[in-house]
Amino acid sequence: MPQYDAAFQGSRGAFSEVASWELLGTNAQLLPCPRLEEVFEAVLSRTALYGVVPVENTLAGSVLLGVDLLIQHNLHVIGETVCRIEHALIGAPGVHLKDVRQVMSHPVALAQCELFFQSHPEIQAVPEYDTAGAVEKVIKENRKDCAAIAGSRVAEIFGGVVLEDKIQDHAENYTRFLLVSPEKREVDDSVRNKTTLVVKLANNPGSLFHSLRPFAERGIDLTKIESRPIKGSPFEYLFYVDLVSEPGRHSVVAEALGELKKISASVRLLGSYPMRPTKA
Repeated sequence: MPQYDAAFQGSRGAFSEVASWELLGTNAQLLPCPRLEEVFEAVLSRTALYGVVPVENTLAGSVLLGVDLLIQHNLHVIGETVCRIEHALIGAPGVHLKDVRQVMSHPVALAQCELFFQSHPEIQAVPEYDTAGAVEKVIKENRKDCAAIAGSRVAEIFGGVVLEDKIQDHAENYTRFLLVSPEKREVDDSVRNKTTLVVKLANNPGSLFHSLRPFAERGIDLTKIESRPIKGSPFEYLFYVDLVSEPGRHSVVAEALGELKKISASVRLLGSYPMRPTKA
């Protein structure tokens, strides 16, 4: 039996932990994992029932490692949530902003705070595996010339101090997380659903155009299409696709997918799940 309800990447206080609670409730037993690969390993080994995977941020774009791991592993997407991201600069007690020469965080978080680094050219951005983990490291090592970027609640968890709050480039900063499972889940056709799939196009002229036609003809909204390299096949690509079906129209999506399969080299359905609106 699984020991945890879900695995997420990061330390306590990470935005992935917040996303896990939003998806499963605040009573969920969660397994923090240092690396995103370990989230998938925990689900595949049944150490955790589910995995929570970041795939997209409104400022930094796709979380490519999350997308690639979804493509590589045989798991099903059964849910999503969208979390508002507000970053704070956090240091050890007694540290002041004027003393900071390095700031550590996850590369995506660093990319979301470019204006802060532009206004503080004396500060070097240092990538770390996790936002909350970076805060934990700074405080445990009592670094006097270093701070970290994470959510402000992480300062409370690890006993740090907020040196500057809300340093993200834009107020409208959101990250989308997917809930993955070894088991499929039935589609609720009474709600607006999102479907995620991976397509390998046929090696024919106009194949991308023809692969989009089944959706265009049925008025199906494609919200994302992104090419990802096929490992071991140089200069060959898969397309990672998100599309939306309105209530009562999932059968229309199934028709479009059936047509797509006839004209593509391969189509893999990662999952259909209720679409979650972006929170204000």
